[in-house]
Amino acid sequence: MCVFRCLVTWVLLSVAVSGQFQRPSSKPSSNNGLRSACLGNVLRLTLDRTLAVGSQLEIDAIDGTDIIPLSHTLAAQCGYSVESDPWGNTKVFASLLGCYVDNQVDVVFTLGLRLRMYRDGLSEQVKHVTETCSYSPWASREILCDRNYMEVSSLMVTPETPVKMVAGQQVHDTWEDAIPDAAVTPNGIWKMTFHTPDPKVMLLTDAQRAGYGAMITQTRLVIRSPYNMAETYSVEVAGVPMEVFSVSTYYKIGNLIVDSAAACPTGGVVFTDKVITWHVPRRITPLISSAVKILETHMGIYGQRLDKTKMATRHYKLSVMESHIIIEIPVGSPDGYYKSHAPDYAYHITYTVEPMLELLWRAENTQADTRYKVLFPITTPLMPRPPHVIDSTVPEQRVFDILLGTFLHDVELMNITFTTRVLTVAECNARGFDVQEHHFANSSKTFSLRVPFSDELVLKQNPDPLTTVYFLPLVFGLLVLPEQTPFPHPAELEASREDVVLPTITGSCDQENFYFSVKYGSKQDNFQTMMLHAGSWRELDTELAELYNLTGNGTHFSIVVPFTAPAAAFELVHFNSIRARVDLLLLEMPNMWQLDDLSLACYFPLTTTECYSNGTVTALAVKVESVSNLNPEYLTLRDQSCKPAFSNDRFAFFSFKLDSCGTTRTFFDDVMVYKNEIALPYNTGKQSRKGPFAPEYRHTVSCYYLLNYTKTMAFRASPRRTDPVADPGVGHLVVQIRVSQDSSYALFYQTEDYPVEKYLRQPLYFEVELMQSTDPQIEVVLENCWATLHKDRTSLPSWDLIVDSCENLDDLYLTVFHPVVADTRVQVPAHIKRFSINMFTFTKDDAVLKEQIFVHCDAVLCDTTKPDGICSGQCANALRS
Repeated sequence: MCVFRCLVTWVLLSVAVSGQFQRPSSKPSSNNGLRSACLGNVLRLTLDRTLAVGSQLEIDAIDGTDIIPLSHTLAAQCGYSVESDPWGNTKVFASLLGCYVDNQVDVVFTLGLRLRMYRDGLSEQVKHVTETCSYSPWASREILCDRNYMEVSSLMVTPETPVKMVAGQQVHDTWEDAIPDAAVTPNGIWKMTFHTPDPKVMLLTDAQRAGYGAMITQTRLVIRSPYNMAETYSVEVAGVPMEVFSVSTYYKIGNLIVDSAAACPTGGVVFTDKVITWHVPRRITPLISSAVKILETHMGIYGQRLDKTKMATRHYKLSVMESHIIIEIPVGSPDGYYKSHAPDYAYHITYTVEPMLELLWRAENTQADTRYKVLFPITTPLMPRPPHVIDSTVPEQRVFDILLGTFLHDVELMNITFTTRVLTVAECNARGFDVQEHHFANSSKTFSLRVPFSDELVLKQNPDPLTTVYFLPLVFGLLVLPEQTPFPHPAELEASREDVVLPTITGSCDQENFYFSVKYGSKQDNFQTMMLHAGSWRELDTELAELYNLTGNGTHFSIVVPFTAPAAAFELVHFNSIRARVDLLLLEMPNMWQLDDLSLACYFPLTTTECYSNGTVTALAVKVESVSNLNPEYLTLRDQSCKPAFSNDRFAFFSFKLDSCGTTRTFFDDVMVYKNEIALPYNTGKQSRKGPFAPEYRHTVSCYYLLNYTKTMAFRASPRRTDPVADPGVGHLVVQIRVSQDSSYALFYQTEDYPVEKYLRQPLYFEVELMQSTDPQIEVVLENCWATLHKDRTSLPSWDLIVDSCENLDDLYLTVFHPVVADTRVQVPAHIKRFSINMFTFTKDDAVLKEQIFVHCDAVLCDTTKPDGICSGQCANALRS
């Protein structure tokens, strides 16, 4: 609670107001944010926070020409109090019978205050406020319980005191007029006896020095005591703790003694989550010695009475029970305020409201009445309100979307701590996050946060090959204002998506090689490529990459494996062909997940036996997969002395005469058959093996010759008179360009599929083909290819893809040419050229032009019998240079 010298969040502007107020009354000043109200025997001045930010307020009383600073002690002694909420809304309360109040016959009261505002401890703004209230009639005894003092005033009128009119109202002449000698000493008070309850006597000057207030107005004796004085004491009345001061005042004139007492509640409040219940004893025994009758009961807020309509609207209840007067106030009513707290870094709230209870009772068989008014600030105990995190993340949107709340308006989000760094709210938004503050009609707020899955602060894990789990552990750094009290709130977010695009392997063959292309998935090259190489799995390392001519870009890589390479396993051998196989495997490390595999087997032309007319035979023995332990070096013909002319770990080459090495001859009709056999030697002395056993291997060599076969040839030559000339012909040759769906060039986009949509750097596979021709002497050569933004091949801007039959070396991502081999669709490979590019876009003034791109090519049809210039072959000149 702030009293008279406190830090508030406003600056008071220069204003001076004065005037008469009816009881009760409230009137705003000429400046917004400053209001005054006469509330019975109390004046209230209200200053709201719009007047200043971060200033220190000091209040001085004006007594004629004197300026008296009101300290905490002097304020309680003189009947002043201040209530200020944490945001600078300030209320100044002053008793009309307080010190430095200009009192006109206890009817009209004028108070002057000087308000001084200090900003940053430097600049000072001074504001004078003058307020006037009228209050009449007074009760015989009036007791005021304010937040920092207790006050009792008693009527000092004798039956002989004459009555006269002042300001249109009946008032008594002062009691000093009735007792003339009373004015010989200040206040006419000699001494005071405090009942604690034991009597303790003080002279007036000693009592004032101790902090008590005592004065005599024209009609009343006023005694005032701060709380928790040495001469006050506590009692329980009907179970409610109360603080009491009781004093007998002695006057020098006529030995007059006046007994005064005040009792103010210091408790009696019961809290639930929804209702505050305040109990005040119906019969306050320190003040009442006989039966009394309650004449009036009033409830108010901040000293202002409320009528029944307002009480019903706010669901307030005022009940007079047998032993207590009970006030019920719903927690959260609009007359109070909530406040945030963070004890032990945990979020709590309190609710504060200041009800007023005003009673008027009269003792039986007398005309003496008592007006009893209590201003009683109430603050609930700390109520825990742990914030909640509402996770509204939709994994398909690839963004964490959470809401944190609910908080009061005095909580600010300062920063967010991630796993590797702390970012302020501004830094979060600058990074591409979306941090927002949402306000609601009840003055509460929430904070929302959106973080893309793609940000590096989001942790990622793959529990299986297809699924990604996204983690975002964070701590919200919050601050309670204006105390600047920090507290954190942790949160852990998790979302999973089956969003992993696995890498894939495609392959094809021609008459000499295997061609493999590995397309990267969404995790790029975060995998290992394994090859079954020479019978065991081996990583495609730098050595193998160089051996198999590895080429690649940002989307894929390719290798070329000759069918005779160690990576090719021989499955089956025919007299004129061999079936070979290459196995590739993609593994994710370290989980050893198999992402893709391909086992590609193809037939390749291979002559294993050749029979010559001079009676010589050559035979090639091949080590096949089924005899993996075979060492070809030890193979022999039937005559074990006939060994290979050449051998390595995969082949054995034999050359021999048909009449040697154990070759047999057989006749069938008009055919003569020679046979021999390649195998391992089985005699013990000659046997040489590798491995734990000798594999079974037999390769039969056969030659067939026709008996009695005679070929007669006759020819006649005549001189040529003229050189031969080709007859000219007329025809149409059609060349088309198509886009393949992938590197296999098996499926192509159709007319209805265009335009084809691709992401940046995603490969596009083009095929240019000569149609309706089977002439093997014609070859298609791509001279130039380029891209434009418009269908017109001459339009600008444009970008070269192929220049003079070669890649555009100015391009960071070079055009890749792909080999063409004969298959069921491709009859003449020379009629087709294939190439791929990475998808790109044009820019203008650093802005991306998201428009269609058209690709054009100039193709040259060349006579393969006359290679020259551009017809030397696709990029042949560059290769030679």
